[in-house]
Amino acid sequence: MDLLDAHLVPAVDGVAFGLLLFVVAAGLSLAFGTAGVLNLSHGMLYAIGAYTGAALSDGTWGGLALGLAAGTAAACAAGAGLSAATAPLARRGHLAQALLTFGLALVGGDLLIQLFGADELPVRVPEALDSSVTLLGHRYPAYRLCFIVMAVLLAAFGTWVLTRTRMGAAVRAAADDPQMLATTGHSPRAVHTGVLAAAGALAGAAGVLGAPIIGPGPGTSENVLMLSLVVVVLGGLRSLWATLAAAVAVGEVQTLGVSVVPDLAPYLLFAAMAAVLVLRSRFAEPAASVTAGDSAGTSALLRARNRREGAGYLPISLPFSLPHTHGAARRAAPLLVLLAVLAALPWVLDAYTLSLAGSALALGLLAVSVTVLTGYAGLPTLGQTAPFAVGAYATANLAEAGWTMGPVQVVLSALAAALFSALTGPAVVRARGTTVLMITLAVGELTGAVVNRLKSVTGGADGLVGFPATQALWGGEGMFEESELYTYALVVAAVAVAVTLLVLRSPAGKLLTGTRGAEARMRASGHPVGRYLLVAHICAGALAGVGGSLMVTVQQYLSPADVGFEIAAFALLAAVIGGTTSVIGALMGAGLIVVTRDWVAGSWPGHGPLLLGVLFVAAVYLLPRGLAGLRGGSGRSGPEPGPPRSGEQHPSVPDPTPAGKVSP
Repeated sequence: MDLLDAHLVPAVDGVAFGLLLFVVAAGLSLAFGTAGVLNLSHGMLYAIGAYTGAALSDGTWGGLALGLAAGTAAACAAGAGLSAATAPLARRGHLAQALLTFGLALVGGDLLIQLFGADELPVRVPEALDSSVTLLGHRYPAYRLCFIVMAVLLAAFGTWVLTRTRMGAAVRAAADDPQMLATTGHSPRAVHTGVLAAAGALAGAAGVLGAPIIGPGPGTSENVLMLSLVVVVLGGLRSLWATLAAAVAVGEVQTLGVSVVPDLAPYLLFAAMAAVLVLRSRFAEPAASVTAGDSAGTSALLRARNRREGAGYLPISLPFSLPHTHGAARRAAPLLVLLAVLAALPWVLDAYTLSLAGSALALGLLAVSVTVLTGYAGLPTLGQTAPFAVGAYATANLAEAGWTMGPVQVVLSALAAALFSALTGPAVVRARGTTVLMITLAVGELTGAVVNRLKSVTGGADGLVGFPATQALWGGEGMFEESELYTYALVVAAVAVAVTLLVLRSPAGKLLTGTRGAEARMRASGHPVGRYLLVAHICAGALAGVGGSLMVTVQQYLSPADVGFEIAAFALLAAVIGGTTSVIGALMGAGLIVVTRDWVAGSWPGHGPLLLGVLFVAAVYLLPRGLAGLRGGSGRSGPEPGPPRSGEQHPSVPDPTPAGKVSP
């Protein structure tokens, strides 16, 4: 009883917080599970309701009702607009949706700040609720108890609508069999729009009612989105009651967990999310057959032929072939031109712009590592900032310890990042499709939590600064001039990219391409697909570690923001801008992002997120195959994440990359 008495208030807080997350996550689950939209702007819909409700709150019941009506309507309209925005991407898979909605979230967040200001808004609740009540001998805010009652009623009402009404039946039919729904005279498109509008309304209502709990301000939308994703992953998409249980559990971890186990609380949520996703992926292991209609005898013949022709020989039935030597010079020409342009930059750019170019090279290597995983291995990732952070902090700590030699820093940072990727790889390579995005997101967020907590190594939220400068060569001086730092970054990046291209164009690279394009046939012919993907994950991690090392060398400081979720999204966008099978395209995409974020935004202060959001949206709509797709038509670039593997439900564009073609 003493333990209950000591933690009663945090426990009740956890229930209130969890129910708030449930209302938000119910809309996210509805959008993803029924409409098939991976909506990374859902937190922004919550922020719309929260800002609107806070602006209209005046401490009266009328102000609360008006704010609730206006906030819900505004978020509902935004949800309907989101349906129209994602409609052209229906057959392009969840990766395009994620990038588009993230871009819309950046745009919407900037507009909200311009409209309501950058400071957190105060929220005034009716006087009757702005008081405390006695709860088992403790004083507790009356508003939170009232919110608990409202959230329970909303959950009951939502369950009744989905399970007992014709509207709910149409929603369930749209998720299970839209073709059959169409034969009954209902439009799946209209149901899709209605679902996203309802999801927006739920988020907006949660924003208005939850503003006294999670107030409107900078970072609100990102925080709400991350917590809602955890709830959806833990609760699944099939039951509102499972989502409710998961939301309450998350709320308790966020409140009661902080008071009981404060050292573990930051890690529990995303660790649980990663564990659940990994366990679920165990039950969706890719099939070993060529197709559903292939017999076991066909698979045995393929394996026997593979043994006869040698373990290293690729079966001729796979949809790719080894590259032709006579085209090597033509394929290398764009890379040589880009290298020549980059080498000439110190003579034409000022010091500040040159430092941005060095940062773009570091981000470019991160984008290339994303390209290896997303475009070649078919593992779309939102967590490559994890090995990127390992490489960055390894270099910073090596410099602090007196290891200032550049090549040593790069090699050791790459090894540290490769080891990290080897440890996390088994959890990633067994999953497919959207599950990979969620697992890698969880890995990235867990790494971010460690970065913020492990102050002795990372400096915590303050970051690291003031460590000795890097030496390019043995016996040389530390590099301080922007031209020296840029030249060093260019040499390291050129070597890393050259090695990456050599591997991708080798027989090993073709095996990796085969696992993306014909995984079942690869398995049937005896290839250890899981091993190939794990090696690719480790190598991509090492490449990201090199990028992190370069970033520290160029910037001469390191903060958690340099390795956060936003950078992961930027790297994925850079890969998509370039075309997810184009290494050069990834480098150019990274350069475009850095120019937009740091150079163009400098002439319009305070609007960097808006410009980046516009870049996200434009890239998704205007460059469906990336910059590489503009060169030589549609036959030069692969699809965004590659064709879906076994167990992946969403539709995807077939792979247009001709056999044996690897974009530089």
